[in-house]
Amino acid sequence: MSEAIVRKQRPKFLALHEIRLPLPGFVSILHRVSGAGLFLMLPFLLFLFDRSLGSPESFETYKSVVANPLAKLLLLGLLWAYLHHFCAGIRFLLLDLNKGTDLKSARNSSRIVLVVSIALTIIIGVKLW
Repeated sequence: MSEAIVRKQRPKFLALHEIRLPLPGFVSILHRVSGAGLFLMLPFLLFLFDRSLGSPESFETYKSVVANPLAKLLLLGLLWAYLHHFCAGIRFLLLDLNKGTDLKSARNSSRIVLVVSIALTIIIGVKLW
């Protein structure tokens, strides 16, 4: 017996620019990206911490590094990454407890995470600089 094999025509590549991700999925990806960014920037943060506590000369090095506008922008990005990771982590802990798992509340909690993390970043960023 010979059976005809029917194959579906599948795309040869995945068009990422055509995928419309829902807001909870977007928050989930940002949570992973912010965690990875915080982990990868840990040596820089430890360097700054070391320079700030070593001696008066090393504190001057710390002040010169932090005074650079590029470093300030990087630190502001790290501040947002920390705050977003923290807020989204609380959201995911609540989801693990089966709180807010329906579609409407999941979308609302995603919006809240984005708004709160950006608002806290702006407030703390203005206070710091």
